[in-house]
Amino acid sequence: MLNHAIRDLFVRDLNKAAEEIESYPSDEALWTVSGDIANSAGNLGLHLAGNINHFFGAVLGNSGYVRERDLEFSSKGASRTEVADALRKAADVAHKVIDELSDEDLANDFPEQFAGKTVSNAWMIAHLLTHLNYHLGQINYHRRLVG
Repeated sequence: MLNHAIRDLFVRDLNKAAEEIESYPSDEALWTVSGDIANSAGNLGLHLAGNINHFFGAVLGNSGYVRERDLEFSSKGASRTEVADALRKAADVAHKVIDELSDEDLANDFPEQFAGKTVSNAWMIAHLLTHLNYHLGQINYHRRLVG
């Protein structure tokens, strides 16, 4: 089924993000910013975890998760292990919620408007996967730059 393929991609890429975070040479390097680079890999990891916990956990899965998006970008200093664990827990949330979606659910409207528009669950999930991979690429590049 389509949702199994989608689930597998989210789990794969969230776990890859966790591996990237763990591959940093130090906890301090995870939080490095320079010049026009305002978001550290630590903040990007926290942002990805918050994004999944909000859109999959709270919105689609009714988990009760309350997102504090500003903290995803302002928090500093968590260890590589803490950020990687947050990403792996987000992978578990995505896995659980996507497994429960039927093909009919994918065609239904996403419960919240996105950028002022009504979109389908399938559209939103595709957006979330591309968003994840955009930031995964940034984390990979950042790690190689500071490593």
